[in-house]
Order: sequence, then structure tokens, then C-alpha cells
Amino acid sequence: MRELAGKHAVVTGGASGIGRAIVTRLAREGMRVVIADVEAPGLEAAVAELRAAGAAVTGIVADVARYESVQALARRAVDTYGPVHVLCNNAGVGAQEDVPLWELPLSDWRWTLDVNLWGVIHGLKAFVPGMLAHGQDGHVVNTSSGNGGLIVLPFTPIYSTSKSAVSALTEVLHHQLAGTKLRASVLYPGPNVVATNIFSAARNRPTEHARETPQAMPPITLESLREMFGGRLEITQPEAVAEDLLEGIRSDAFYILPRNERTDAGVRARLESVLARRNPEAPAL
Repeated sequence: MRELAGKHAVVTGGASGIGRAIVTRLAREGMRVVIADVEAPGLEAAVAELRAAGAAVTGIVADVARYESVQALARRAVDTYGPVHVLCNNAGVGAQEDVPLWELPLSDWRWTLDVNLWGVIHGLKAFVPGMLAHGQDGHVVNTSSGNGGLIVLPFTPIYSTSKSAVSALTEVLHHQLAGTKLRASVLYPGPNVVATNIFSAARNRPTEHARETPQAMPPITLESLREMFGGRLEITQPEAVAEDLLEGIRSDAFYILPRNERTDAGVRARLESVLARRNPEAPAL
């Protein structure tokens, strides 16, 4: 999909972080963008700033964990800008995984999977039929992660599980869209830790998924990660991820994955372990 000007995009989790960068980049290409986010104040601020810069954007409060909310988003998006050409299922959260997986509260699992996995499923079910029906070129991008989607970090079982599922789901989608004008991509933001506010995602955690037990460790932040790595932590900015996404859409790439020797070595080691029927080893950080 090479011509984007005048087309319509929907980006979930679009008010901040990677989502905000994607919205900004697509708008610069002349797209009309619906920004969906669960956080109303942040959404209002993002819309105001982007409109002031000349972007054609509309904000819609939506909770991707609720299918009826995503259905309403799809209806309002079409009413606002017409047929949807690009869908970015980007909304995501991360629980503070501070104990072994068998001790993690079920509410952490339910909240994370509701957003990271069910949010993608809801987006596909609500939008893809209409995107196929209008018969024009289109693209679906689902945000996964190198953690789970490519390798498995042993200290984030919930997040890794959710992103592994997104990768598998998107690969199936790619095959099932064969012969249509719709393409699918899986986005692996990186190649380093991305500077977003996912570490404070609990600010939008619903009461029905309130944590059942107190945190055993202080919450992880980008600053604490830097300290943990002794200042050696490399950071990727959201704007770089948005550039990767744009290039992936334009080139019809399934894997939107920046080239990186460390990433490639980790993926290669994991696949070689599978082929050798060798027990998995923790990836090098």
C-alpha cells in the first residue's frame, strides 16, 4: 500500500507513546487519522496538539478490552472519515511481574490479555469485514514485541504470552487474507527498549482487574531500568518505530522488524535450539 494521502487510518492506544508517534507520522503523509484511546484527558490533549500542527485527526475514547466499545469505534470512524484503509491494533499494557508465574495474581493475567490479545481480536473482528467489503487496498498492523513474539524473557511470563499470541494470530491473518487487497503486518518495536509510558499503564487499570495482592517489588520504570543496566541501556524513540511501520506498510512487509545483530542472534539461537531439540536457554540481554 503505497498511496496514503487522503486515506483513513485508525490507531488504538494512539494518545501516547508508539501510538502517538504512529498517528503523527501517518498524518504527515496526508492521512486522516482516528485516534482511539482509553485515557480521555490524554486523548484530548493529543488531538488538540496534532490539530494545531495541521493534522486531520479525530479522537474517540475506546476500551479495546470491550468488544462493544471497539464496535462503536468502528462505526464512528467510518461515519467520520469514510472507509478505513489502515488499522493499527497498537494498544497495550504491562503488569508489574514481580513474582514467579504461579504466584502472579489472576487479575494481572486477565488485565494484560484483555488489552494485549483480546484488544487485537476485537479490532480484527470489528474492522476487517468492512475493510474487505470496500474493496480498496488496505493494511492491518498488529503490535507485538520481541519479548514473546521473537524470544522469551523468563521474567515477564504474562507479557511474553500475550505478545507471542499476537504474533501467531497475525501470521494466520496474513495467510487468510491471501487473494484480497488487504495486507497484514506484525510490528516488533525496537530494536531496544522503547521510551513509552507502558511502565505506568496501571494508571488506566480497571477496578474489576485490581491487583489481588500487593506488589512484592517496587514498580519498574524506564529510569530504574537504566540504573539496573548501569547506564548501558539503549533506548529507541517511538518516532523511529513509526518510521519502521510506515516503511513496512509501503513495502507490504509482514515482519516490521528493524535489523539488529543482537535481535538476530537471539532469534537464531532460539530456532537452533528448537531444531536441535535442545532445552531452551535464557536469552542474553
